[in-house]
Parts: sequence; structure tokens; C-alpha cells
Amino acid sequence: MRENRIRQRWAAGEAVINGWLAIPNAFCAETMAHQGWDSLTLDMQHGVIDYQAAVNMLTAISTTATVPLVRVPWLDEGIVMKMLDAGAYGVICPMINSRAEAERFVAATRYPPQGIRSFGPIRALLYAGADYAQRANDTVLALAMIETRQALDNLDEILATPGLDGIYIGPADLSLALGCTPRFDQEEPAVVEAIEHILARTKAHGLAACIHNGTAGYARRMLERGFDLVTIGSDARLMASAAQQAIGEVRAASTTSTGSSY
Repeated sequence: MRENRIRQRWAAGEAVINGWLAIPNAFCAETMAHQGWDSLTLDMQHGVIDYQAAVNMLTAISTTATVPLVRVPWLDEGIVMKMLDAGAYGVICPMINSRAEAERFVAATRYPPQGIRSFGPIRALLYAGADYAQRANDTVLALAMIETRQALDNLDEILATPGLDGIYIGPADLSLALGCTPRFDQEEPAVVEAIEHILARTKAHGLAACIHNGTAGYARRMLERGFDLVTIGSDARLMASAAQQAIGEVRAASTTSTGSSY
């Protein structure tokens, strides 16, 4: 079975740099995958990606060594299983608020007897290999999003869920839950304190700590703090940022040129 390079990097004490895909296009996904990301996450919650687009994007990513992950829309065992069958090597599940929800989520990512996942890895066999059934439970990742006050209250119970591989902090929703401005790269004390608390408790339980970031600079800070996986922006945000920068440079040069001609 194809190895999960995220697990390999974590076992070696190395962090993972994750990219984010919101645009439902295989060529876009393939282009991103060729840029050197350790992993790429298809966002089916807030991105504009449906199942058919996701399958095409997973196929495109598989032209590289980049590990494909999926953030599912919600805690729905059916879509969790379906995305694993499509070849995702890990699932990020939003709004996990309790131990019971974490158990439901993990169970959907594991075949019996460890879980309840139904067998039918229609594309996963092509991506992972013929021994998928024997090794999938030890290969795919289950990452629960911590992003609400209820999740903070139940954090240690969630982290103690057998089979859970790690948590993924959603800073925007976490900010809202704490009465702060919803955004990435938070500096508001209440949110920063919550992030530090989640990180410390996650490490104490021996799980991987992951976080979403808006900029490379903030992601580097999170790596320095000890996070195991950092997400940098998204395809849509990176495209918009690069376009704005290019337009600004040309307009500035044009203005300077025009001004010097008089």
C-alpha cells in the first residue's frame, strides 16, 4: 500500500505544510500539487467542491507525491466513507464538540472491528494498492476540528478518543465562539490563549496538532510553537493575492513612467 507521507513525517519528528483547495477544478489541483506541498486538502465544507469535482481533483493530485486530504461538510458518516473510498488519505471533520461525536467520526474512518466503515474502496484501491483493506486502518488519518466553546469544554474527552490521530484548529469559528472577530492569524488574547491551550492539551495526549493560517509568516510562527501541520491560505486566496500584487506593480510602474514623461 502507498505510504501516508504525513504519518512518515510525523514519525520522523517533521512538520507538514498543507495547502488548501476551494476551486472545483482538476487542473488547478494538479498545478497546486506540483508546487511542493506535503499535502493538499479539498474543502467540501466552505469550498465550492462537489463529489464529482473532488474525485477528479484527487485523481489529479495523485500525479504527485502530495498526500490528498478532504475536509467533509459535516459529521456525516456517509460522506466520510465515500471520500475515503475515493482515495483521500485523511479526513478533517468540522465542528466536533464531544467525545461521542469524535467516536462517531473515528468509527467511520476505520474498518471493523475498529470501526464501522463499509467496504468498497472503488478508487482507493487504484491510488493506494491492492492491500488497501489490510492496511487502511493504520494509514488513513482522522482529524477532528476544534472550533467551538463546547469543544473547548470537552477538549480532554475528545482528545482521549481511541483512534483519533489529531485535531485541526479552525481559528475563524473559534474566534466567533469566543466573542472575537472571525479571522485567521489571530492576535486577540482570548483566541491566542485558547489556541495555546488546545496545542498543549493535544501534545499531552500524544496527538498531532494542526492549524489553519492565512499567511506564510503566521504559519511559520505556528511551526515554531510546535504545531505538526500548518495550512497556508488556499488556491483562491493565493491566486487573488498574486493577481493583486502583479496588478499593483504594473500600475505603480505605469504611474511612475507617465509622471516622468512630463
